[in-house]
Amino acid sequence: MGIYGALSTAVTGLQAQSFALEHISGNIANSQTTAYKRIETDFVDLIPDAPVSRQVAGAVMAQSRATNDLQGDVTTAGRNTYMAINGDGFFVVEQKIGTNDGNAVFGGTDFYTRRGDFDVDKEGYLVNGSNAYLKGLPIDSVTGNVAGSVPEVIQLDNAFLPAQRTAVFNYQLNLPQLPKNAGYDPVNTNSELLDSGDYTDDPTTGGGGFVTANESDKFLADSIAGGAITVYAENGAPANVQLRWAKTDSYANGGQDTWNLFYQSDADATGTDPQWQNVGTDYVFGTNGSLSPTISSVNLTGLTIDGINIGDVTLQHGNNGVTQFADPNGTTEVTKLSQNGYPAGEFVSVEVNREGRIVANYSNGKKVELAQVVTANFNAVNELKRYDGGLYSATSESGTPILDIDGNVTGAALEQSNTDISEEFTKLIVTQQAYSAGTRIVTSSDEMLQEALNMVR
Repeated sequence: MGIYGALSTAVTGLQAQSFALEHISGNIANSQTTAYKRIETDFVDLIPDAPVSRQVAGAVMAQSRATNDLQGDVTTAGRNTYMAINGDGFFVVEQKIGTNDGNAVFGGTDFYTRRGDFDVDKEGYLVNGSNAYLKGLPIDSVTGNVAGSVPEVIQLDNAFLPAQRTAVFNYQLNLPQLPKNAGYDPVNTNSELLDSGDYTDDPTTGGGGFVTANESDKFLADSIAGGAITVYAENGAPANVQLRWAKTDSYANGGQDTWNLFYQSDADATGTDPQWQNVGTDYVFGTNGSLSPTISSVNLTGLTIDGINIGDVTLQHGNNGVTQFADPNGTTEVTKLSQNGYPAGEFVSVEVNREGRIVANYSNGKKVELAQVVTANFNAVNELKRYDGGLYSATSESGTPILDIDGNVTGAALEQSNTDISEEFTKLIVTQQAYSAGTRIVTSSDEMLQEALNMVR
């Protein structure tokens, strides 16, 4: 190769170090860019074909090497819609290409990013700082399961959440063997019982099954409180259900321990109008404190509270949900009292939960899962093609994306750049020295050429 070969090789060295310097510069410049992946420089030697005894070190070529598989630090963020992938994978996103009749039009090409600084735009889409729109799988509002397998651009709806009528309420409790109601007399063994003969209309299941307003005070003295719960009509109207228990028979009285459950049907009733309604079921207990026979549920047909029609409701006790164990306080101990209805709610905010699902929060306290964030993995992740804004696209070398709904997505968090400033500065020093050394080769080659030319003078 000679002097000209040495000069040419030195030039490739300068070009390679310049290429490396450009990578270092870009890495440092993007040290604060969300989820930025630094680019390393690989140097490849180029050996000319020659006999073994005449081989030379050869020139050099610089190539880029991605670090897409190296995660940056994950830090907490102030926005609930920000998210980070704690592990492998990329968010699936799409780019907007325009609008049609006021609706966004997307390009139809999937891109991939680790940049999770998503926020809700005016149209309800989740878009990140590089104008990439998040895609995911819709969630069935009835089953709560993911519906479909093809990711779609996620769009949130800020409409009111419709009310849901109460159809079931769960009720479990322990009744005392000896209720200490207001009329309880320790001398009179039957004072804790409700005596149907004291009422104009028999309120037990064997009679009319209701208590009139003018006999409400007597009923309150013959019963004990069983808790209260708010239920909702189909239009979201609330109604407060007051529950009371009255013991109607006992072993001490020669019968069986029997209870009746009542609810207040009309708090404003007067005179002979019904105020308390019997649910129509005898709760009979054995000597072991368990129901005999077992009652797992009671159907309340056409439940109406204070003029508000709730409709048919199932009072769910479950297995062994109502018991009668001795209690020195003589009061009920409610262990479960809940219902499945709720009023209409106004959209308040959106967040990402631990399962990587987009969740809408409403003013009525309800949380509704709207979409499942999808992540994409690749067999050769460092072969993805890079674009502006932390976007990547699949290539034949990277392989096709492998979609996953268990991508360890963390809400209210962001992934930082994987650039290490101290490491970049170290590489900068080495690159600078290598470049300076290369210039010395050029200078020396030039001087040797001058000497060769001077030989002919």
